[in-house]
Amino acid sequence: MKTFVTGGAGFIASNLADALLKQGNEVIVYDNLSTGQEMFIEHNLANSKYTFIKGDVLDKELLHKKMQGCDTVFHFQANADVRGGMENTQIDLNQNIIGTHNVLEGMRIHGIKRIAFASSATVYGEPEEIPTPENISPVQTSIYGASKYSAEAIIQAYCEYFDIKSWIFRFVSFMGPRYSHGVIFDFMKKLNQNPSTLHILGDGSQRKSYLHVEDGINAILMAMEKAKEKTNIFNLGNREWINVTDLADILCETLSLKDVKYTFAGGVRGWKGDTPFVHLDIQKISSLGWKPKYSVEETIKMTIEYLKENQNLLEAR
Repeated sequence: MKTFVTGGAGFIASNLADALLKQGNEVIVYDNLSTGQEMFIEHNLANSKYTFIKGDVLDKELLHKKMQGCDTVFHFQANADVRGGMENTQIDLNQNIIGTHNVLEGMRIHGIKRIAFASSATVYGEPEEIPTPENISPVQTSIYGASKYSAEAIIQAYCEYFDIKSWIFRFVSFMGPRYSHGVIFDFMKKLNQNPSTLHILGDGSQRKSYLHVEDGINAILMAMEKAKEKTNIFNLGNREWINVTDLADILCETLSLKDVKYTFAGGVRGWKGDTPFVHLDIQKISSLGWKPKYSVEETIKMTIEYLKENQNLLEAR
């Protein structure tokens, strides 16, 4: 395939680009480097099957020009800061909804018929059913989640109008190599500044599931090979979950920090829009023959070790 990867210099999509190259595909990465990292792509720049283009999905002229001739789009560019929508109520609209529409328009113009979309477990809001299946009707609790859900709907409409096939993936938080934002990232930055105290948003009881990025990418590629509907929606998560305080304990133990004092702010939510319990039903993706290789605890520990070895990431943001 000739693939087009938006956000391909970011944490997840740069790992995806590596996997696509290993399969023998041609890969065009399109990223504005606002949160993506040059260090995540530099090892591929000499590869004749790899092209990097610095560009924003809001730049329709450049985007549409560079998409021409591609077979499959992996649309991973987005605002990934759930809390950011509280201060900037336009960012999710622009980056996640209008950006997705621009990608779909490029596909329509150039006759590209396959798209994989990075959605999010946040589309479920605060679901009553845990583990949460794909077929519930969610109530939105964040602008970010609403923007991802809206983008899903626009993709499905384009599939019906223009005979496009889509694979929509609702992620729990991914961790692993090139991890560059999230709870462990935030905690390690705080502990670097003050190793005796860790401030935790919420009361520490929030329960979350995490997935290693390698497992997630394997699931994506398997689903695209085996799932044949016009629109295919899959949860991607782990069978386990962990609460935030226990995660902090693993972090401190792995960093050999003793007697760290935890302080807390808030109740069962770390912020408005935070979901106290994120645990997805993964039976649908599992039915294709996929299962996670790494446990939640293994994933957390591997991520901590990666950041220990790549302190420059912590310093860059």
